[in-house]
Amino acid sequence: MKFSQLVYTRPALEAVEKLLTENTEALIKAESYAAARALFLNTDALIRRVDTQYTLAQIRYSIDASDSFYSAEEEYWSGAEPELQEYISRWNKALLEGRFRTDFEEEYGRLMFVDLELEQKSFSPDIIGELRRENELVIEYQKLIAGAKVSFEGGEYTLAEMMPFKSCADDERRRAAWLADGQWYKENGAELDRIYDELVAVRTAMGRKLGYKDFTELGYCRMRRNCYGKDDVDKFRAAVREYLVPVADEVFRRQAERLSLPYPLSYADKDLRFRSGNARPKGGEAEILETAKRFYDALSPETSAFFREMLEHGMLDLRAKKNKQAGGYCTQLWDERLPFIFANFNGTSDDVETVTHEAGHAFSYYMNRDRVPHGSTWPSMEACEVHSMSMEFFAESAAEDFYGDDAAKFLYSHVTDSLCFIPYGTAVDHFQHIIYEKPELSPAERHEVWRALTAMYMPWLKLDGELPFWSEGRAWQKQMHIYEDPFYYIDYCLAQTVALEFWALIRDDRDRAWEKYMSYTRLGGSRSFKELLAAAGLESPFEPSCLKTVCDCSHSFIKNYDLGGIE
Repeated sequence: MKFSQLVYTRPALEAVEKLLTENTEALIKAESYAAARALFLNTDALIRRVDTQYTLAQIRYSIDASDSFYSAEEEYWSGAEPELQEYISRWNKALLEGRFRTDFEEEYGRLMFVDLELEQKSFSPDIIGELRRENELVIEYQKLIAGAKVSFEGGEYTLAEMMPFKSCADDERRRAAWLADGQWYKENGAELDRIYDELVAVRTAMGRKLGYKDFTELGYCRMRRNCYGKDDVDKFRAAVREYLVPVADEVFRRQAERLSLPYPLSYADKDLRFRSGNARPKGGEAEILETAKRFYDALSPETSAFFREMLEHGMLDLRAKKNKQAGGYCTQLWDERLPFIFANFNGTSDDVETVTHEAGHAFSYYMNRDRVPHGSTWPSMEACEVHSMSMEFFAESAAEDFYGDDAAKFLYSHVTDSLCFIPYGTAVDHFQHIIYEKPELSPAERHEVWRALTAMYMPWLKLDGELPFWSEGRAWQKQMHIYEDPFYYIDYCLAQTVALEFWALIRDDRDRAWEKYMSYTRLGGSRSFKELLAAAGLESPFEPSCLKTVCDCSHSFIKNYDLGGIE
């Protein structure tokens, strides 16, 4: 059945809660592992069914935030989800404390219980009110961003639709686009400040109610950090500053010289890689999908079957349009046993990178969709991002098919962009640690924190107030993860480091690199991030030597890349 034909039915919450209560009580009284296991499988299937309907509603809302029916369903679920979580938490507590825990661990692995313990540390009925308010605020933010209308050159555009203008080669037009984009953010700055101020307050209140000093430890538990902690992240950030920032700074100095622009660069100039313009796909949505199909057919039998099934069932919504939420994501419809890819195609290289990135996530789900419990389908988020970011590098073999004459531009930009993203992403994470450790900071003080971190991690950017909003220390507000998914962003940085390991392996021995990728992917969520890396023979990004090696290899590639003939 195609996605468009799927019927959404809101689950009867009272009936679901009744079943969860009955199964929990039965589990506590179970006389044998066989009886406990049957209850476990029944409950897992029940939660899968509920989550399938919830996810279907979320997808349709994100495709059109103005749809009154799905907007109402999104608001319903923002209140229902925390209530349902209370019943799921009771079930999980019974599993954790039950006398058959050893039997479950032998069959389904110990990691399941490690994750359940983190979940128990993340929830209490005492914070249901705060969870509901958090959901409401996130919806407010999503609606604000999805409904953005930027006035530019006599037309009105969404934030996603502005992206081609913001990377065009004409200096005056590009600058005007950044000014127009920034003007929308400035006009809505008070609302963005207000929403985030409330989010920080409500998350801090949750953390303190659960016995934590602030939200940070709770945030780590919610992110399923099951094999590392804040000290590991601090060590990674230090390695980024020591090894990566100097290499990225050299990349941007060369870029300024290539473009005949002053250094440090304006925000309006940082994303223009070549005077003749950035690499662009040689076709639109249909051509990109056809090229992607040929690439996945050639990559492996598994990827061929996966992508053809995605296309057959219409499990992609890619084009940017009015009232569509920003960004891109991959999710899953458990009962359909298929992933779904959401994106905002706008005619830039992001279109190709998004469809390959999100397809990496989708392929991982596809390979593990029959795992039980369903929570073990996915590993923790930093491990998930390895699937997606590494898939982007495998797709470089199809660069000429995707980009035509711009393939050489793309191959250079892809490596440099991947490398230079890590300092930005690390700054996003550092920002959030400071904010949640000092929740009393005013909006103006938060902007000053971002200015200081920009100077530390991105010295190539000019912070002179030349561009309203962007160069005023407010640029963090365009990063939706800060609002929606606190502490998520470092996952991208850790994964990008590992993906660059894969990039180096691909250049040396593509077949061996794919074997490692499949070894990593086939394990799904059955291992922790560090265990997945070890199983695939990859180095952990928490080891400073890993980032140093990645920087050395990338730096050598960049210095020796032939840009001759590219204006």
